[in-house]
Amino acid sequence: MPMILQPNQMLPYAMPVLVGWVLYRRVRRNFGPQAWKPKRTWFRLVLIALVALMLAVAAVFVPHALLPMAGGAAVGGVLGWIGLRHTHAEWRDGVRTYIPNPWVGGLLTLALVVRMIWRFTHGGGMQGVQQQPSVLTMAIAAALVAYTLYYSIGLIRRMRELGEHPPQA
Repeated sequence: MPMILQPNQMLPYAMPVLVGWVLYRRVRRNFGPQAWKPKRTWFRLVLIALVALMLAVAAVFVPHALLPMAGGAAVGGVLGWIGLRHTHAEWRDGVRTYIPNPWVGGLLTLALVVRMIWRFTHGGGMQGVQQQPSVLTMAIAAALVAYTLYYSIGLIRRMRELGEHPPQA
């Protein structure tokens, strides 16, 4: 008789697949020309703003997290500014595109991956997720959120400056 897995038994198998897919998408967005998709950017901006709000609330309730999270947010804002300064926007084949700076996004992705690996290997795997979040993890999350907010808003402004239609040759 075949063994049927219950949903709670599938989580340890599904979680790495989901995390891998999210990381793949994040890494892919750091390299090469990216087609401008305003609806996706606005959706991401709204979603990240909600996450920022939740992180701000969490900073109040997690002991000793407010200062590290504020520092992480400041670092993320500076990295967003640097990344945006090194992002090139242009028209390619009638499509608005941008070329992000791979170093800034890569650095933040690397910090996230290293922290996740550390947390899962030293925090008991999936049981570590149920523990109270560490201050370092929350600071890295604040940096990622601040970077994404700053970069997304800046990218929206940059694309508006580029115009709605390609320049006539």
